[in-house]
Amino acid sequence: MKFSTISLIGTVCFFLMNSGCKKDEDDSLPPGQQLAKDIMIIEDYLADNGLVAQRTASGLHYIITEEGSGEHPTVNDIVTIKYKGYLTDGTIFDQTTPANALTQPLSIFIPGWIEGIPYRRSGGGKGVLLIPSALGYGKSEVATIPANSVLIFDVTLLEIS
Repeated sequence: MKFSTISLIGTVCFFLMNSGCKKDEDDSLPPGQQLAKDIMIIEDYLADNGLVAQRTASGLHYIITEEGSGEHPTVNDIVTIKYKGYLTDGTIFDQTTPANALTQPLSIFIPGWIEGIPYRRSGGGKGVLLIPSALGYGKSEVATIPANSVLIFDVTLLEIS
């Protein structure tokens, strides 16, 4: 199994997130209020871009643009994906290159990916995940991602192993 540099960076960020990245406590809202704010941001983004998404109980919104030909992954699977991550203002903060995919256990990703990627099928299932901050990095500022940010990912699920 071959892990990419992006994979290593993602793993490091996951551990940093859980061990104390820079925090901005002055801007924090109680969890329910932050979720309501994030959902409003997501719904405004969808409306502004003419998109229609499914919404889960957690506040995750997802769009399936291509079904894919394989199975849905479970949290215990290793997935190979291509993705682009960006903020609602269009700022790209991470992405795979056209030649490289990311292969990792689904269980190590942010909660929004753990919940959202299984809506896709392997074999090319494509779509968009619009992730409320609590399912992303929450109150933590990670690299160029501000605290309490809604995250958007274009994700293609290539395979499950």
